[in-house]
Amino acid sequence: MYTFDSRIRYSEVDKDAALTLESLIDYFQDCSTFQTQDGPASMEYLRQKGIVWVLSSWQIEIKRYPKLCEQVTIGTIPYELKGFFGLRNFFMDTKEGERLAVANSVWTLIDIGKGIPARVTPEIVKAYPVEERLPMEYGDRKIAIPVGAAESTGEEIVVRAHNLDTNNHVNNGQYVRMAVDALPDKELAVSRLRAEYKKQAHLGDILTPHIYKVSQNDKILYTISLNDASKESVCIVELIAD
Repeated sequence: MYTFDSRIRYSEVDKDAALTLESLIDYFQDCSTFQTQDGPASMEYLRQKGIVWVLSSWQIEIKRYPKLCEQVTIGTIPYELKGFFGLRNFFMDTKEGERLAVANSVWTLIDIGKGIPARVTPEIVKAYPVEERLPMEYGDRKIAIPVGAAESTGEEIVVRAHNLDTNNHVNNGQYVRMAVDALPDKELAVSRLRAEYKKQAHLGDILTPHIYKVSQNDKILYTISLNDASKESVCIVELIAD
């Protein structure tokens, strides 16, 4: 397990002074990055080996969004390293131990030069000691478009420099930002999220959100497919709101 402590900042909250969904994802990504940079399989090591971890899917359950200035602990637990896959949990707790959010993620190790999966190295195994996975409802990492859903199309999105990460493609959290921003309901209180990353988008690419809405067990389910110029899905985001 790897953890770090923080305090909810003004720049991370919405108009109600609660942490935003996008900022929660940023915390989780920062946590895994901190663990990586503590070595021995740092980003510099990965770069030298010509390999990179690529996120394949998110599944996040939000029990409560913390408020401005709340003290929180963010943690990550790698629970499986096998072949070219890495699976890890994340969590956010209050200082008193209240579990605010829990997540599952699936990562693929990619050989940059060949564009194919690469097997984990001994240094990677050493960097991420595995533990038991956290209790949560583990869903399928593949997301299907709901049958019979009402469909609409959002405004085109041009990928800008601020959407990119150190790998020069759109950051995982940025896709979620794009999906949320495309929704007609700006007051949506998301309690569950799934995201499936299918392709990489780069600077200057144009993405079109295709939005599907259904009611499900007294909840609203939005599925947003961010499609590229060839009309292929780059990322699919599923949001469930109470």
